[in-house]
Amino acid sequence: MRNKVMKMVKGFTSNPKAVMAAKIVATAIVAAIGAIAYSTGAFAAGEVGADFSGVTSPIVGLINSLVNPLLAIVGAGGTIFCIFLGVKFATAEEPQEKEKRKQALKTAIIGFFLIFVLMAALKLSIKPMTDWYQAATVSTNSTQAPTEAETK
Repeated sequence: MRNKVMKMVKGFTSNPKAVMAAKIVATAIVAAIGAIAYSTGAFAAGEVGADFSGVTSPIVGLINSLVNPLLAIVGAGGTIFCIFLGVKFATAEEPQEKEKRKQALKTAIIGFFLIFVLMAALKLSIKPMTDWYQAATVSTNSTQAPTEAETK
């Protein structure tokens, strides 16, 4: 039984279309769960736009406290890795080996740059996203219809 499952998983992961389909399905499931969780929380609170600041504040604080150390780690690790690949490229003797190491160095530099840019973008976008969320929550709560107790 285990071998059959392993064969099925191996066959599934070797097919790029199946992997892409699995990613799309997983994204749809996560989006649906998020929508259900949001609507359930909002309806449970009796409001159209429930206040989730108690949940979001620790997450934003965690992200803010982790971004700077992660930028330092990524910077140091990426630099060391690129130096290591550069030395390997410089010491390559055969043309095929040299080309292979050159491509690895290019890929590493591009990946390092993308990770750095995305982490910096995350750091810069936290404040505007938090402000946007708070403004959306306030405007949603202020435009609600009055309850029966408020109309009496």
